[in-house]
Amino acid sequence: MNKEILKLAIPNIISNISVPLVGAVDTILMGHLSPLHLAALGSCGMIFMFLYGSLNFLRAGTTGITAQNYGAKRELAATLYRAILVSIVLGLIITLFKEPLKSISFYLMNIDKSYIIYAKEYFDIRIYGLFGVLLNYAIMGWFFGVQNSTYPLIMTLALNIANIALSYYLVVVQGMGIEGAAIGTVVSQYISVVIGLILMLKYKNYLSKPKLENILQKEQLKSFFVVNRDFFIRTLLLTFAFAFFYAQAAKDSINTLNIMIILVQFIMWFAYIVDGFANAAEAIVGKYYGAKDWLKFKEAIRLIFIWGFLVAVLFSITYWLFGEYIVKLYTNQNQIISGVKAYMPLVVISPIISVGAYIWDGIFIAMTASDKMRNAVVSSSIIFVATFYTFKEIDFASVLWSSFLLFFLARGAIQTWQFKRVKIT
Repeated sequence: MNKEILKLAIPNIISNISVPLVGAVDTILMGHLSPLHLAALGSCGMIFMFLYGSLNFLRAGTTGITAQNYGAKRELAATLYRAILVSIVLGLIITLFKEPLKSISFYLMNIDKSYIIYAKEYFDIRIYGLFGVLLNYAIMGWFFGVQNSTYPLIMTLALNIANIALSYYLVVVQGMGIEGAAIGTVVSQYISVVIGLILMLKYKNYLSKPKLENILQKEQLKSFFVVNRDFFIRTLLLTFAFAFFYAQAAKDSINTLNIMIILVQFIMWFAYIVDGFANAAEAIVGKYYGAKDWLKFKEAIRLIFIWGFLVAVLFSITYWLFGEYIVKLYTNQNQIISGVKAYMPLVVISPIISVGAYIWDGIFIAMTASDKMRNAVVSSSIIFVATFYTFKEIDFASVLWSSFLLFFLARGAIQTWQFKRVKIT
């Protein structure tokens, strides 16, 4: 079974590496322009992480349902068509309300007037990548569900290679600043969609001509939205935790915000790599769950956790040995560098304390146990916010960072307890 896990995990890891790499490139480009550019990118990046992250339920829900149908040898086409339809409808609704969305987001994120002009430039361009993001979620989720991690790898690599190349060209060569970073991201999203649709041609035998009555079948549509509703709430709260973290940092000072922007880069690198095994869990565990093969179901979970913890230890060692060099790569601003270095001990242990949350997410997605994921994030968000407000007067920035890491630890612990209560025969 290790071969089966690695067959899915390794392409996902290679694919996922390119995601934080894109964020790293944009952060490095802005971090070497000025603290104001870095603050604008970090704040707006968080707004889009919140928006797109909240809509990521579309990918997760599509993967879980498709994987179960694949394991049970049920119909697969309608799930894809429903996901695409939902993508288009959501895209239209959000685009119509982009101006109030911008105003509310800037207010909640405490965007300072010193860099608001850069933030507006970035937001006004990035919002037009929305349809590309949603369609990528639908297509990739379906590919993962049919146990194909290679095609999402191709799509993601194309997206991120294009993004890196375009951002560098537009920002550095053309001197377009933060606008160039936004344009590069938007164009690359649609490049990925086109490639995904081309790759989908291989599955034309699975994908019969869409019939509206099948796509809108009442019970199936209800099931799709019930599962995705809980994924949506879970992801909304998950991204709320990040947004709250950034908003509080911005409220303190631009320097604190920039320090936290760099610190989060360490979390994101680990998250996207270990998510390779969480993505493998979505497909493999979902397949055995759908087939009701409980022995292989439990064995898959055990092995995926072993791999996850090995990755966590490797990252902790890397951060311990090379953390200071990584920080200096992100920015040449001495005040930010010294501020980040003060929190490196917690950065080193962050992979160990957060790995459980990521792996359990993949397992619960496979089981379409979205209510348990939702409840875990609700509880851990309350713990995070309550801890921060209780102790923030002691040392604002230190308590903010420590409370944020507690959020990940609590999620993993709560999900472990929840799984032990699930009756698997």
